[in-house]
Amino acid sequence: MEKTDKLGNMRHTLAHLLAAAVGEIYKFDKIKLTLGPAIENGFYYDIDFCSEKITDANLKKIEDVMKKKLPKWIGWEHKEISKDEALKFFKNEYKAELINEIAERGEKITTYTCGGFTDLCRGGHLENPAKEIAPESFKLDRIAGAYWRGDEKNKMLTRIYGLAFNTKEELDAYLIQIEEAKKRDHRKIAKEQDLLVFSDLVGTGMPMFTPKGNAIRNAIIGFSRELNNELGFGEVHTPNFNKAELFKISGHYDKYKQDMLTVQSQYSEEDFFLKPMNCPQHTQIYASRPRSYRDLPIRYSDFANLYRDERPGELSGLVRLRCFAQDDGHVFCRKDQIEDEVSNILNAIEKALKLYKIDYWMRLSLRDPDNKEKYLGTDEIWENSQIIMKKLLDAKKINYKAAEGEAAFYGPKIDIMAVDALKREWQISTIQLDFNQPNRFELEYTDNDGSRQTPVMIHRALIGSPDRFMGILIEHYAGAFPLWLSPVQVKIIPVRENHNEYAKKVFELLNENNIRAEFDDGKDNLGTKVREAKNNKIPYWIVIGDKEIEANKVTLESRDLSAQAGNGNLGQISKEDLVKKLLEEIKNKK
Repeated sequence: MEKTDKLGNMRHTLAHLLAAAVGEIYKFDKIKLTLGPAIENGFYYDIDFCSEKITDANLKKIEDVMKKKLPKWIGWEHKEISKDEALKFFKNEYKAELINEIAERGEKITTYTCGGFTDLCRGGHLENPAKEIAPESFKLDRIAGAYWRGDEKNKMLTRIYGLAFNTKEELDAYLIQIEEAKKRDHRKIAKEQDLLVFSDLVGTGMPMFTPKGNAIRNAIIGFSRELNNELGFGEVHTPNFNKAELFKISGHYDKYKQDMLTVQSQYSEEDFFLKPMNCPQHTQIYASRPRSYRDLPIRYSDFANLYRDERPGELSGLVRLRCFAQDDGHVFCRKDQIEDEVSNILNAIEKALKLYKIDYWMRLSLRDPDNKEKYLGTDEIWENSQIIMKKLLDAKKINYKAAEGEAAFYGPKIDIMAVDALKREWQISTIQLDFNQPNRFELEYTDNDGSRQTPVMIHRALIGSPDRFMGILIEHYAGAFPLWLSPVQVKIIPVRENHNEYAKKVFELLNENNIRAEFDDGKDNLGTKVREAKNNKIPYWIVIGDKEIEANKVTLESRDLSAQAGNGNLGQISKEDLVKKLLEEIKNKK
């Protein structure tokens, strides 16, 4: 923890150094500084350049000035000043807004000065930047636009991002990772492999999947369906929009309204919303008939589309959408069934991530004890539910990290944090324990003594959103999908035009067996066709020439062997053995 704090303090210090360098170059009286925090992997500073316009081309000059100034940053002077003194010193509307807010909260207004530069700040710096920061350990990264305080109604400022690590080696490693991430960008690969489309006429954040992309998406959903069947979930289908009253009872209206999209009816004055989640509707399926303790647990899964009103600046390919599905599920059970249900779901999630070859760790997401008003339910409910989740993880001897403030507004949760091939973390799977919504919807079951009891509700997602997960997988695999997921599993390549008839029969045989095949009867030469198959990272391709026709066989080549040994030629194989081999690999998800 001490190391993390030191790195955070280093990044915060560099944000000040950045502001000082910008002020020296562009003159403090001609720009307006706002604020600059430390962030993951670095820092930034938001600046109003007024009439000046800067681009990424200016970063080198600013960085050079930062490094020139760094040796003179040898200590900090800390002062507490009055509101009037602060407003007089910091003569811009952005700082004035911050100063007035600090004063209204009754907090101290403090400044920090280093190397002749003074800024409004609460602290958190390296004491001697000149000695503690290696000039090669940081780098200015890029320039972006950012609304003041993140509010689209405010002025757009210039945000200068910087990267900073403990050492030059760590920075270099991160820069290599960034370059690799650019190569693996799912938007780039999806375009190259013709997997999905975004259209301004349809709307931002709403993907349309091509036949190839939908093949991947369906395979992801299909595997989640297999896991649901093993777990005993019955799949339901629910409407895309609902009356506002449903979300008022569930609590989503009060806690989540700003992220929900409204629907207007021509024939009704009622308020409707596109649903951001399925759980309120599933409560109504449960409530549709009397339930006995013998009926529980009752498990519903749902792949219906969900909708969330994300801000345009937050949308990012498939990983942040306005329209998406989830491999969603809800369990209604007795208290004595919680442990088994959560344990079984955890096992299914572990099975899924093992198949997808994704590392992960677990986070126990708890209520923020200092902001209880953000959550539904009493202290007793929260204390009880959090203890249950902690005991479950401890009983299974699972290592986890506790995180206050990350709980759902209705209950604690176990979040599975996936770690991809580039060591980036993604929150995907989740298991959430909810004592609140069953109470709010007055759900009941008859216990063995005839009494009326309230069931417990468990929310869960195995891999989260298939759409978002597909974006993660594209980058995790760098577009080289395993056979069972690949949009094109086999490409058939005739050497010349006179080989097309035999090749087409092979193509038809594969199609008859539901193997996703592509027939390349174009005019390009063999080398070009094979190169295209490799570039599209197709798992197998079949070459058909005179020898194959004469032997009534095909020559099979493999992407994986080609990548590993430089020669993916698996030799000739009969058509029947080919089908058998591919179907076995697809079935076993090798």
